Amino acid sequence: MEAAQVRVSKNFKRLQARLRGQVGKAIADYQMIEDGDRVMVCLSGGKDSFTMLDMLLSLQRKAPVKFELLAVNLDQKQPGFPQQVLPEYLTALNVPYRIVEQDTYSTVTSIVPEGKTMCGLCSRLRRGVLYRVAGEEGINKIALGHHRDDIVETLFLNMFYGGKLKAMPPKLLSNDQKNIVIRPLAYCAETEIQKYANVRNFPIIPCNLCGSQENLQRVQIKKMLQTWERETPGRINSIFHSLQNVSSSHLADTDLFDFVALNQATD
Repeated sequence: MEAAQVRVSKNFKRLQARLRGQVGKAIADYQMIEDGDRVMVCLSGGKDSFTMLDMLLSLQRKAPVKFELLAVNLDQKQPGFPQQVLPEYLTALNVPYRIVEQDTYSTVTSIVPEGKTMCGLCSRLRRGVLYRVAGEEGINKIALGHHRDDIVETLFLNMFYGGKLKAMPPKLLSNDQKNIVIRPLAYCAETEIQKYANVRNFPIIPCNLCGSQENLQRVQIKKMLQTWERETPGRINSIFHSLQNVSSSHLADTDLFDFVALNQATD
């Protein structure tokens, strides 16, 4: 093996170990997966969900707790969607899977005016289908492929456009209290996931429904954060850690902190 190949191999192994460690720590910190869990791995065909499945399969082999994985893909009937890619990939891995066919593409494109953001409606429709399938399959944890950068981007989206200090939690109980959503990649940087996916050569399926909308608010937030990261490396990670170190008394939400009851100490 040539020296360059050896370096690539060593770098990849370090990257792989780092991602596995981050996923394992996130799972432990938030008790995402417990003994006997049946976990739905939501597989979109993008780099994030492929990496998540890869990490969970690795942890499944080595973890002290036993849990099952079911890969689920929602075929939204987008034109040109390569239907054979995921079944062939998952069959080769011997991973249990289910492909759910539902034409949410036509619904979204018929409701959302051309040029407007489709992600909100698409996400709600997709989430409803996945919750239904979770009930049918006896799933008690739903794993999504959102990473650290997604979480930070969502924080700024809510701040800039929604007037809320809110992000994506690593673990969430759904509004109907019937589903627990987990994000095992919560500690993982998108740049490292991209490097990992490139080396693993996953059969990536592009999203032509929303991925082509270059003026999305999220795209603009991503560009802003990338600029910050170039100017001050580590800034995205620092922002993420701030979400884990919240001081409610130093914000301004009267529902979180009783400002009215503050009184000076008396002698």
